[in-house]
Amino acid sequence: MTENDIRAVLPEGTGPPAMVPGPIFAAAIDAFVAGQRLDMRSLARRIGVARATLYRRAGNREQLLDQVLWWRARRLLADQIRVSADLTGTDRISAVIGGVLRAIGADRPVRMLLESDPETALRILTGTHSLVHVGMATALENLIDLERGRGAFDASLDTPTLAFAIVRVSEGFLYSDVIADRAPDISRAVTVIEALLRGLDLVNRAPVP
Repeated sequence: MTENDIRAVLPEGTGPPAMVPGPIFAAAIDAFVAGQRLDMRSLARRIGVARATLYRRAGNREQLLDQVLWWRARRLLADQIRVSADLTGTDRISAVIGGVLRAIGADRPVRMLLESDPETALRILTGTHSLVHVGMATALENLIDLERGRGAFDASLDTPTLAFAIVRVSEGFLYSDVIADRAPDISRAVTVIEALLRGLDLVNRAPVP
């Protein structure tokens, strides 16, 4: 059941991206996890190809970073879907979101990218056309629809709008130090999101006397 849930939420799975050759992607992951700037010249030297070849096979720096961040995000999502397997409805949606936010908040390579290159980081993490932003919103839509399909959650608000609102609230609190010069506050993000979900939940709403 859990693995079926992961496939429903993440149809592309959690494997490395097929469009980036394995050695290039592995070297990019190693550099990112080590907290190094993903420099295409250095990466080309490391894997022994010309820089033009690297660009042709993996795209530019931001495109490759986007692939790296989305691959790591997909693994985080899958982990949280497994951990929350015994929950349903609002409880499960909130647990998955909260778990992912806490994991990202504690992810040192992501924080280092935000500190060293905030403009690029925000374009990738929150940009409307980035793999990370679009992928997170789509995965959340799938999770909401999964719980809706089981009769464990429903709301008068359509799924894409609800998912978009949750993702933007999450980003606003998670990256608030870069966006608004405020310390990130994941616990408040989770509180706001839980309140939104419970307020909209038609399945578990107490009847009006």
